[in-house]
Amino acid sequence: MVCDGTDQGGVSKAVEWKGGGGFKFYDLAPSLLKQDKHGNYVISEEYNADMMAAAMAKQEGFTYAPSQECYWKQGFSTEQDFIFTTTNHVTQAMIDLIAEEMAEGEHLLICCKKFSAGCDKRHLNIQVKKIPTMLMGRCEFGKEDYSSTIVNLTDEATAPVFVPQGPKDEPSGKGTARTHGNKNPNQLELF
Repeated sequence: MVCDGTDQGGVSKAVEWKGGGGFKFYDLAPSLLKQDKHGNYVISEEYNADMMAAAMAKQEGFTYAPSQECYWKQGFSTEQDFIFTTTNHVTQAMIDLIAEEMAEGEHLLICCKKFSAGCDKRHLNIQVKKIPTMLMGRCEFGKEDYSSTIVNLTDEATAPVFVPQGPKDEPSGKGTARTHGNKNPNQLELF
């Protein structure tokens, strides 16, 4: 109602708001990692295999799109770059089987809880990363308040950018969400 100008109570009335603008909202998933009784980060039991695969694809910049034909193609970043997330212990034999199925030029990122020694260097086109180690330092876990900072950009055609706070409450360039909407020429600047 504020955006379309039909809410004329409170601040809208006080500043003679005529409407305009837009907004976004996000439904946040539960925290992927939590601390166990010893203070170590572990994968939350709230995550099933599909949720974890989708979360890891998002974290690593892949589109989550599980293949119906190939179990290890759970997402892609290009036509030849794929991601596979598993809760199983990854062994050299498992990696060798996957490598045999891969087409020439394909690359795979495997995200797993544990892997045998040497798996991460066994094939040049297969990268192995351990969860949660790969996420530490990039994300914050177990916080109740994920407040964002609003940053004005110098280009008037660009809407404000919401920047999540980093671990030291410094604005981060990653994970920004831009808001979009119709700008009303009579609209006062809020920021």
